[in-house]
Amino acid sequence: MIEIERKFLVKFPEKAIAQAHKSFPLFQGYISDDPARTVRLRISNKQGFITIKGPSSTDGTTRQEWEKQIDLTEAGALKTLCLPGTIQKIRYLVSFGSHQFEVDVFEGVLKGLVLAEVELEHHHEPVVTPPWIGKEVTGDKRYYNSYLAKHGMP
Repeated sequence: MIEIERKFLVKFPEKAIAQAHKSFPLFQGYISDDPARTVRLRISNKQGFITIKGPSSTDGTTRQEWEKQIDLTEAGALKTLCLPGTIQKIRYLVSFGSHQFEVDVFEGVLKGLVLAEVELEHHHEPVVTPPWIGKEVTGDKRYYNSYLAKHGMP
């Protein structure tokens, strides 16, 4: 499966959160942070997921992604294999126009960072951004979750 997405800083988090129709906590750990094949463990709402992502395109919008849901026992066992540096965040789902934005409010050492992602059907799909969106950081590796887990705040 091909994932196409754009990523933005959020300049008014309280406005984004106020428009959310759903929210949930996320734990993310990385079994591999090799950019050629990132392997991520995610735990959310009593569900586990293992995701393998290929390298990003040169503009950072597109990459191959494979994801599989796993049970919590498996996720707990895999947690012990995660590299140092994990991510805790609250994800808010916000509909705007014809898109759904995933607004991530980071906790712990990344507290204060708020990012929004929007997944697209095709590479050149137009996106109307909400007024709470700030600078686009698509393709800036410092804002990849695997980089944040390892290096902290950009």
